[in-house]
Amino acid sequence: MPEEKPSRLIRLRVKTQRIVSLAKKIAPFAATAIVTVLALTLFNVFNPAPRPLTDRQLNEKIFQAMASATPPPALSARVFQAVQPSLVQIETKILSTDGKEEGGRGAGVIIDENAQVLSSLHVVQNAFEIEILFMDGTRSEAQIVASQPENDIVLLKPLQMPAQFLPAVMGNPNSLNIGDEVFALGSPFGLTASESAGIVSGLNRVYRPNKDVNLDGMIQFDAAVNPGNSGGPLVNRYGEVVGIVTGLLNPTDQNFFVGIGFAVPIDAAASAAGPNPF
Repeated sequence: MPEEKPSRLIRLRVKTQRIVSLAKKIAPFAATAIVTVLALTLFNVFNPAPRPLTDRQLNEKIFQAMASATPPPALSARVFQAVQPSLVQIETKILSTDGKEEGGRGAGVIIDENAQVLSSLHVVQNAFEIEILFMDGTRSEAQIVASQPENDIVLLKPLQMPAQFLPAVMGNPNSLNIGDEVFALGSPFGLTASESAGIVSGLNRVYRPNKDVNLDGMIQFDAAVNPGNSGGPLVNRYGEVVGIVTGLLNPTDQNFFVGIGFAVPIDAAASAAGPNPF
């Protein structure tokens, strides 16, 4: 029995040496871990996490963000910007029955790269002089190229091309539904490049501007139109021309708008420029 003591002491000494050696090896890593924990603790103390927003604070943040956002342009503004380069004002000189010179005014829309203009025939009826005012400020005399009395449509060709213009984009009038938004552009009472907004209030209407004329298949709308709007474009919400304004319905003798306007569908009107003008 006494002989086992030295061997036990030797084993204990070996274990102790191993523990000391291991401790020396892991000491640097342990020190690094301790320093990291202390650093994180100090960072959290001096930089606490933000408190969650209350419902009221969250609503205030959302309101501030919405108030600072720039709203997109109104639909009517986008439509006007799309069609305005295609819009024209038409001015005429006519001899009255007593031989006096009278002036007339209407509107029209450019339909091709030659700056030819669609308008209402009655705007230039019996005129001995026709002048077109383009939106870039160019003025030009114009000639009648073709006409459709059955649709009150005329095609005009300027003698001088404008410096800047853009042919209008034609839409599909057959896709219109009652209630669709439409916009009428023209020069009511000489107010150049005016726009009014409304809806389609009827389709395939018959319009009788006088006892001798019936216009079939008309688009009925309630966007305000007055003298000077005739011949101007009726435009859908995409900035496409779907009709040519031809007149307004008024049960009185006064020539002002009471809520019902009519336009020739553009597919019928554009046929004045040829079988496949676009």
